[in-house]
Amino acid sequence: MPKKKPLPSGLPILVVEDDGLVRMVAVDMLEDAGFEVLEAGSADAAWAILERTPAVGALFTDIDMPGSIDGLVLAGRVAERWPHIRLVVTSGGRGLCDREVPDHGRFLLKPYLRGQLLQAIAAAA
Repeated sequence: MPKKKPLPSGLPILVVEDDGLVRMVAVDMLEDAGFEVLEAGSADAAWAILERTPAVGALFTDIDMPGSIDGLVLAGRVAERWPHIRLVVTSGGRGLCDREVPDHGRFLLKPYLRGQLLQAIAAAA
């Protein structure tokens, strides 16, 4: 098994995406780059994971998902509670500017390439 590439914080990436195929592709991209990855199918499930495992280095979340909160609300709450977590928000239906992502995070328009995903995670503050 290849050694996992740590974020500067040395912590895993949490991928939050309700479309199982899209989530699988994102997870594969990150794991192929050597990252440790956790995954959730909704913002609610992601919050539960963060409550149990707050040692996450980055959050990569889709905006539009079922449940009580969407990915943008999740990113805002994560920024308030765990300011060390890098934030990258994605969507295929909405376009945002980086400045609209909480806590100096990044926006990545779908569809994205592996290099774009890795660059967005690296550039997130």
